[in-house]
Amino acid sequence: MSYILFTDSSADLPWRYYKEHDVRFIPMQVTMDDDVYIDDGSMDSKTFYQKMRDGVVFKTSQYSEYQFLEVFEPVLKEGKDILYLGLTMGLSGSHESACRVRDQLKEKYPERTVFVPQTSAVSLGLGLMVHEAVKQRDAGLGFDDLCQWVRENMLTFHHRFTVNDLMFLFRGGRVSRASAIVGTALNIKPRLHVDINGKLINHGKIRGRKASLVGLVDEMRHYCDRKDHDAIAICHGDCEDEAQFVLEEVRKHYNVNNAIINPLAAAIGTHVGPGCMALFFAGKKRTE
Repeated sequence: MSYILFTDSSADLPWRYYKEHDVRFIPMQVTMDDDVYIDDGSMDSKTFYQKMRDGVVFKTSQYSEYQFLEVFEPVLKEGKDILYLGLTMGLSGSHESACRVRDQLKEKYPERTVFVPQTSAVSLGLGLMVHEAVKQRDAGLGFDDLCQWVRENMLTFHHRFTVNDLMFLFRGGRVSRASAIVGTALNIKPRLHVDINGKLINHGKIRGRKASLVGLVDEMRHYCDRKDHDAIAICHGDCEDEAQFVLEEVRKHYNVNNAIINPLAAAIGTHVGPGCMALFFAGKKRTE
């Protein structure tokens, strides 16, 4: 191909996916206490979440300009263009770093293009977008047409989240300490989504874990009127049995050819904690 498709570890696709589908992958650095490791699957998800349950504090760093320069420039030297589908600017400054590097490289390689859209996507919502872009690429879509496809379709990918432990959202600044304590005591679960600006928004609450999982599917039914799905995606914080329950609930209402189920990697899992559940699907174009 005349172009290379890039994403990063916030896409939460299975680690093998990137190699199998010729997608270049940029890992995030994660700090564990005073140690730094690369979010590339070197720490398995069960170990990661158990450490979180045991009180280990993880922190993530945004992607640096140096990281982008290191992986983008060799591709341009080969005479190829780049499409980078990365973490939304609503949750990280990484997008801005990628844009600065894009502008630097444009001066050096004016005949080449680095397309860095504001995806308004995260986790397997981003991963599902990458998956669909791979299908378009493999069907023979050229670089300009694929970039246009991304522009037209990126807001059709919906992100619906709930968490089991509000204290992780408190640590990430998403809820107040008082809300986290009271909500935990009352078994209140938040209803979260990613808006068109790529920000994680709390848009309601529901009592009880099972009700919160069923609620994800209820939201899908509201935002998606197509009955047949080539692919949906479910991401979880070390609670695969419940992820399978969500899939069964989805299949009561939709025909699903392919379900991608994968643990949240550290890039996102650090901020939502064990027990997070997220459902991703293509539906009506997001307007809010």
